[in-house]
Amino acid sequence: MKQILMMSSSRKGNLGYLEHADDQLHALLKGRAKRVLFVPYAGGITFSYDEYESRVKPVFERLGYELESIHHHKDPRAAVEQAEAIAVGGGNTFALLDRMYNAGIVGLIRERVNGGMPYVGWSAGSNVVCPTIRTTNDMPIVEPPTLKALNLIPFQVNPHFISGKPAGHNGESREERLAEYLGINPDERVVGIPEGTALHVQGDNATVLGEFDALYFKQGGAIDKIATGSTFALASI
Repeated sequence: MKQILMMSSSRKGNLGYLEHADDQLHALLKGRAKRVLFVPYAGGITFSYDEYESRVKPVFERLGYELESIHHHKDPRAAVEQAEAIAVGGGNTFALLDRMYNAGIVGLIRERVNGGMPYVGWSAGSNVVCPTIRTTNDMPIVEPPTLKALNLIPFQVNPHFISGKPAGHNGESREERLAEYLGINPDERVVGIPEGTALHVQGDNATVLGEFDALYFKQGGAIDKIATGSTFALASI
């Protein structure tokens, strides 16, 4: 049964790095894995993979899980094949997907997760769980061979969702951007995940975790709330 944790972000409010996510990470990993393979490919742009690993590793160790980054392995495919669980960090989604394809691990991660290996991602790491990365908030700083991603769930997510416009901003709001997306792609669906919120996928269902509701964007600008703590069928979105 698929076990996926899709977190909006690595931080919530003024809390420290992944400090809000203890219960969410345990919900995914406890009793299922002790060793976690970290994929830092969304980083390594303004800071190194080593620095990224040094930021993430203490969090997992504090919770009782070992963590090692995939960049230490000469053969990234072998690392994925041997992994008990995988964590994919945030950063730039286009760089992440491009590097995953270059490492030859996109199809392999899909196969392992469909086979039951736990997967946790935040921000960009959640975007790549979707059929494509077209609802990311990031700039296309590189051009991946395709925008098609892991396709582990049947709908798109928009992490870091924040409603409305900040003062002085005259561009589109996030709601308007997603309405544009659905106007061009009428057969697709999008779920917005506010900061601190996560979707815990278990098999064919998902549960909303965290303090805030998720948001289901529909054609014509309609938005339904998916209450925190509630469970829904993936196919219902």
